[in-house]
Amino acid sequence: MHRKLLLVLSVSLFLSFSVGASAQAVSSPMGCGEALGWFAGGMPAPRLSRLLEERGLAFKIDQANTKTLLAAGMDAALVQSLRLLPDSAPGGSSACPMEVSKVSALIRARKFELAQPALEKLINRNPQDASLKFALGFVYQQTEQWDAAFDAYSEARDLAPGSSDIHCRLSYVFYRYEDGDNAIAEARTALSLDPKNSDAYRFLGLGFHANQRYAAAINAFAEALVLHPNDAEVYYDMGITLKEKGELQLAIKAYRKAITLDPQMWEAHNNLGMLLHDAGNLTSAVSEYLQAKRIAPSEPGIRYNLGNTYCDKGEYDAAITELNTLFRKHPGWQRGHSCLAKAFMSKKNYKLAIAELRMAILQNPEGATEHRVLGQALLLVKDKEEAIRELKVAVELDPDSALAHHYLGTAFFDEQKLDAAETEFRHAVRLEPSANNHYYLAATLMTEGRYNEALKELESSTRLAPTPQCVVPIQPVCSRKR
Repeated sequence: MHRKLLLVLSVSLFLSFSVGASAQAVSSPMGCGEALGWFAGGMPAPRLSRLLEERGLAFKIDQANTKTLLAAGMDAALVQSLRLLPDSAPGGSSACPMEVSKVSALIRARKFELAQPALEKLINRNPQDASLKFALGFVYQQTEQWDAAFDAYSEARDLAPGSSDIHCRLSYVFYRYEDGDNAIAEARTALSLDPKNSDAYRFLGLGFHANQRYAAAINAFAEALVLHPNDAEVYYDMGITLKEKGELQLAIKAYRKAITLDPQMWEAHNNLGMLLHDAGNLTSAVSEYLQAKRIAPSEPGIRYNLGNTYCDKGEYDAAITELNTLFRKHPGWQRGHSCLAKAFMSKKNYKLAIAELRMAILQNPEGATEHRVLGQALLLVKDKEEAIRELKVAVELDPDSALAHHYLGTAFFDEQKLDAAETEFRHAVRLEPSANNHYYLAATLMTEGRYNEALKELESSTRLAPTPQCVVPIQPVCSRKR
């Protein structure tokens, strides 16, 4: 990706010849169309309010414009605060453009597929409006089209090189490119243009995070909170960084603070759920996932995490419901088949479990656990030949798995291939000298008529557990989305 190779020096070069033009643009009163453009592009309300206060209004907050601003999704408190600002163009200016207001409403409703063409038409008519290209970059950002977002933000920057906010967004794109150095450079440029831009500190922190400089990232986030103490996004980013730093309890506190400030932030509920799951608090994890699902019911990762947690809790009916819904609504989703198989195995529905395990193996052919569990399921339905094939693959992929050797030995024993069964059970005993493995080795030796050796294995088994169990729990590995 060639854009990742851009040199940081280019930032200072364009700033050096554009200061005069940008100063004039930034100092002029802001029209309503431009204000709506920045707002549509996701500029936080406090930040937009401060820019309007610094530059002044080139429009009146009359009844018609108030209606247009509210229709765009602006908070009533923000609109009311604008009434207190002096009108810098008393002869003034035009009405707020309804077209931009409608685009803003579409973006707020996350109807990006409708917002994008509408924005492109507006840009064709107003090619010098940086705020519209900023909004278009935001649409691409929300749909994770990072190259297109980079282009739109770069064009906005060329039109308004003195905008700290555009450099913030470029910093974020570089962060998503995993290019920490350029993310840091853009954030520092944003701070040089406006030292009071809290978002610039936030994106500086993300750049440090990309470079695994976690202490520096936390310091940058703290600076952002000094300027904007109630920024839920910053607490969310702190949670991610603290988790990577290994400070899990502080990460939990950061996510909880983000949720307190923005109860509708489903990402914070989801990530908090994962940390609670890792801490063994499965009930609280489920509660957080349910909150996330209520807020963002179409987000597949939430159902995936929720279904896996139900599996780990042993609530298999709930797990089956969640994961079946996930695959029905998102046919292309790949993860979760192992856990759904585990749930079906618990219900003794081996046919469906085998189908799910085959899907899991199709998506992850190197998954030793999936091959092993499929072999176990095939043994239960008496498909011994196919079971042996799968268990051989499991042993090849993970030769240190006592379970894989144990079940391969069981399959060979059922087929009366006693030499092969003995070999596998001896591997199982070597890797895990459990009562169960000694017991099965003893059974094999006894069938071969080697009673003295069998007696020694039985004695070992009895020492470890007076009544050895021959059923080993099935525990597929279920990874969780991060």
